[in-house]
Amino acid sequence: MEAATTLSGAGHGCTQSDRFRLTRRLSEALAAPLGDADATVQSMPDASPAKWHLAHTTWFFETFLLRDHVPDYRLHDTRWAFLFNSYYEAEGARHARAARGMLSRPTLEEVLHYRACVDRAMESLLDRPEVASLIELGIQHEQQHQELLLTDIKHAFWSNPLGPVYLSAKAGHPNSAAIGGWLDYPGGVARIGHGGEGFAFDNEGPSHRVLLEPFALAERCVTNREWEAFIADGGYRTAALWLSDGWAWVQREGITAPLYWRDEEQFTLSGWRHRQPDAPVTHISYFEADAFATWAGMRLPTELEWEAIALSHDPAAGNQLDGAAPVHPVGSPGLFGDVWQWTRSAYLPYPRFRPCEGAVGEYNGKFMSGQFVLRGASCATPRGHSRATYRNFFYPHQRWQFTGLRLAKDV
Repeated sequence: MEAATTLSGAGHGCTQSDRFRLTRRLSEALAAPLGDADATVQSMPDASPAKWHLAHTTWFFETFLLRDHVPDYRLHDTRWAFLFNSYYEAEGARHARAARGMLSRPTLEEVLHYRACVDRAMESLLDRPEVASLIELGIQHEQQHQELLLTDIKHAFWSNPLGPVYLSAKAGHPNSAAIGGWLDYPGGVARIGHGGEGFAFDNEGPSHRVLLEPFALAERCVTNREWEAFIADGGYRTAALWLSDGWAWVQREGITAPLYWRDEEQFTLSGWRHRQPDAPVTHISYFEADAFATWAGMRLPTELEWEAIALSHDPAAGNQLDGAAPVHPVGSPGLFGDVWQWTRSAYLPYPRFRPCEGAVGEYNGKFMSGQFVLRGASCATPRGHSRATYRNFFYPHQRWQFTGLRLAKDV
């Protein structure tokens, strides 16, 4: 089934009330092409059913806003908190993540009704300044799940031997991946982390100073053509290129190419398509990114280096999710869009970091162990959601997200 709904997000210049409504509508537009079975399937433990994403983001508003800030509010269904809590220990027991695909009930129709009921109740809170920061967190949270919804659908449809089409193919703008030089940074003291106005997640701060040595960052991401050369040169067969854990992963899982590759094709949200040589490579793990950088005689940037360069770039530019851009990498200029970019930085707290109080304090801080930071935005990131200080993070073996790499070098 193909999408018949225009995908449009919460644009710039909107009031928070408008952004709330637009964000909620976009999630439902993303799910519109799906039948109940499509929205229920869970293709692996890292992914979640589309229906669960729709319900969980609604549970977030119901739990942290309606329940606590609307007198005499009655939960839509008291049993559903167990089903749609993700990882908030302070909110009690929850259904096992790996078994979310077993939730044949509630149906997709019932989940959409749940969303409508919560949205109507939220109208009474949208103009109350004392809850504006929580509403903003809920909007940003739902935008994160919009990207997850798309990548989880992609994995589920790829797992189907029929290779279903979710979105009809959109032509990408001419890419600039075939050319590109280096962005030089002279080194010195840089200020890193969010310290200004506007929304940021708690893990983006506090702002602090760091000392950077001179370096250069590639103007473009590594392409499919370059990755094919890596494969042809024995990249997946040469142990010396790999971190020890990465080589063990390659051997154990039989990894020979990025996720979704076969022959000269790759699977996309538009089904199986011929692989574009000059489009950014995507769906690679940290292990693969690091091995490629070693093979190329370069390295991955640190997240601090990436941010120092990105501060002068437009975070809303590039190929990101909106009503016009294709939901696949095409090779757009700039540091944002197409693919999230692995850095060599472990996901750790900044100096003087303190998580928020209460259950929402579980949002980021407790995951600062064993993961690596990615920067930028992808073709599935709602436009306007990311910024130079944004810290995405995944475990080093994970690659079902739109993950790629941009090389760095010392100068």
